[in-house]
Amino acid sequence: MAARTTSSKAPRSSYRCTDCGSTPPKWTGRCTECNAWGTIEEVGTVPVRTTAAGPVSSAALPIGQVDARVATSRPTNIDELDRVLGGGLVPGAVALLAGEPGVGKSTLLLDVAAKAASAEHPTLYITGEESASQVRLRADRINALSPHLYLAAETDLGAVLGHIEQVNPSLLILDSVQTIASAQLDSAPGGPAQIREVTAALIRASKSRAMSTLLVGHVTKDGSIAGPRLLEHLVDVVLHFEGDRHARLRIIRGIKNRYGATDEVGCFELSDSGIVGLADPSGLFLTKREKPVPGTCLTVTLEGRRPLVAEVQALMVDSQIPSPRRTTSGLESPRIAMILAVVERHAGVRLGKLDIYTATVGGVKLSEPSVDLAIALSVASSAADTPLPPNLVAIGEVGLAGEVRRVTGVERRLAEAARLGFTHALVPPDPGKVPKGMRVTEVANIAEAMAAIPGRRGGSGRSGGRSGGASAPPAARDGGRGGSRNGARVPAPSFLDGPDDIPDDAAELMDGWEEIEPQ
Repeated sequence: MAARTTSSKAPRSSYRCTDCGSTPPKWTGRCTECNAWGTIEEVGTVPVRTTAAGPVSSAALPIGQVDARVATSRPTNIDELDRVLGGGLVPGAVALLAGEPGVGKSTLLLDVAAKAASAEHPTLYITGEESASQVRLRADRINALSPHLYLAAETDLGAVLGHIEQVNPSLLILDSVQTIASAQLDSAPGGPAQIREVTAALIRASKSRAMSTLLVGHVTKDGSIAGPRLLEHLVDVVLHFEGDRHARLRIIRGIKNRYGATDEVGCFELSDSGIVGLADPSGLFLTKREKPVPGTCLTVTLEGRRPLVAEVQALMVDSQIPSPRRTTSGLESPRIAMILAVVERHAGVRLGKLDIYTATVGGVKLSEPSVDLAIALSVASSAADTPLPPNLVAIGEVGLAGEVRRVTGVERRLAEAARLGFTHALVPPDPGKVPKGMRVTEVANIAEAMAAIPGRRGGSGRSGGRSGGASAPPAARDGGRGGSRNGARVPAPSFLDGPDDIPDDAAELMDGWEEIEPQ
C-alpha cells in the first residue's frame, strides 16, 4: 500500500536562494548554505504536506542479527590509500577525493582503477573533464591498462546511470562530480542543486548494487571542497589530496571515514611515470650534507599516527628596510612570530633588525606544535652562526613563558629517530621509554635548550666566563634528569659534539646573547 500524502487547505510561502538553489523554510537576510546576502526570494506558495505511514523496504532486525560481512572492505592494491581508508573500499561506500588542480587526483585514481579491476570485480571510470583518448594516453604513461577497466566520457547523469546498468561494476570512479548534470534540473553543471542531485543518485545506485564509488571533487580558492556542505555529509568518506605542485611529495588525509579512523595519512611521490606510494617518506624531508651548517635543526612530526623526521631551516641577514622581513615556507606565520618573540625575550637573541626566513625541506607543511623547539633552535643557531650537532633532533612545544611543554607520541617519535640513526634528542620532561642507543636530554625551558648550541655551555667560549642558566641543562648539574642511555641517565653535555668556543666570525653576533638563569 503506497504512502498517502494529504494537503492542508492553508498554503504557505516558498523561498529559494538565487545563488545556490537551497530552499529555506522562511525568508532570511543571508542564505545558510552559501552565506550570500540578499539572495533569498519568494517563488510562490506550496501547500503544507504531511506523509502517512507506508510500507518498509526491509524489516528491522536486532543489531546482533545484522550480517556485517557485507561491509567487509576490499583492498584497492594501493597500500598508502588502503592505509587511509582503513583497509580498502567497503562495498556500497561512496568516497569523495578533493584537492587542488594539478595535484594528481586523476592520475592516482586511474592507477587505482587499473589495479582494482579484475574479472570478478570490473571497474568503470567515467571522465567528465577529458576525452576518452586523453585518459588512455595517461594510462599508457603510467602503465594503468587492464582488460577489466571500462572507460567512458560522459557529462549527463542519465548516461552515467546507463553505463552502470550495462557494465555492473564493483568500483565506479567519477572524475569529477562537478561536471555531471541532471536533465531534470535547469541549473548549470557544478551548481549546488546539480551537485546534490548527482550525488544523491549515485549514492542510491551504490547502496542498491553494493558498488564502491570514488568521486573527484573540486576545491575553492581557500582550499575547501566546492559545492554545498551537504555533499560532505552525504558521502561516507572524505579524503583530501594535498601537496606542493613544485615538490614530489603528495599526502592523502582522511577528513571523514565512517568505516575507519581519520588519524592516518598516505604518502606518495609524484614522478613522470605516475604516483608511487612511499612507505618510508622521511628521506624526502632531509638534506644530505657532509657537515652541519648553521640554521638547521631536525625534528620528528606526526602525520596522523605516522612519525616523520623533517628538517627546519632558518636564515638571518641584516635588514635594509625599517620593517624587517619575516618570510616562511611550510610553516605557519603566526606561530613563527610567537617563537621569535619567545627566543628574543627568554633566550636573549636580538632579532629586531634582522630579516628572518624560515622554511621546511621537501615541501612538507609543519603545523604541529611539537616543531616549536626545533624552530627556536634553528633560529638561535642561525643568529650565532654556529651549527647544531649533526645527529640531534628536537621535539617539544614552546610556550609564551619560555617553557617547553610535552607533546603526544614522544616514544613513537624517538623510536623513528633512532631507526634512522639519530643518537641524541632534546625533549620535554618525562619522555617515557627511551630507545636503546639513544641519549635523551630533558629541557624544561628554552634557556636550557640553548645549551645544545656549542659554545653556550658552562660559560665557555665567547660568553667570557659569564655564569647563567644557559651554561648547561639541569641534567648536567644534578646528574640525574638530563638523559638516558639503555636505561642509564647521562649528563647532558656528553652528547655535545661541537667545539667549546664559537668561531671568531660569529663573535659579534654572540655579543647580544644574554645568559638567563632557568627558573
